[in-house]
Amino acid sequence: MPRLHFVHPDGSAQAVEAEPGESVMAVATQQQVAGIVGECGGCCSCATCHVYVDSPWFEALAAPDEMEVMMLEAAVEPTAHSRLCCQITVADDLDGMVLRIPAGQL
Repeated sequence: MPRLHFVHPDGSAQAVEAEPGESVMAVATQQQVAGIVGECGGCCSCATCHVYVDSPWFEALAAPDEMEVMMLEAAVEPTAHSRLCCQITVADDLDGMVLRIPAGQL
């Protein structure tokens, strides 16, 4: 079972186990990861699940589609490694992925 590591702005980390096929946002909200709200339920319409994905996992992900790119423009403090975690599907090859939560999202 893949393990995901959410790093909070204060540097503390929360590791969660995830079933392949689930969205990272669903896993984060089920595990009560602070800063991941998912107000839209994973429809890519709110940007409340914005994260920064560390390398090399960022490069391993499929490129964001046009809708996600538009939503990221409205996200809190976007960077070149920003993604909406509702658009990332857990897979075995993402085991160990590190996702950082923007400070302004808490």
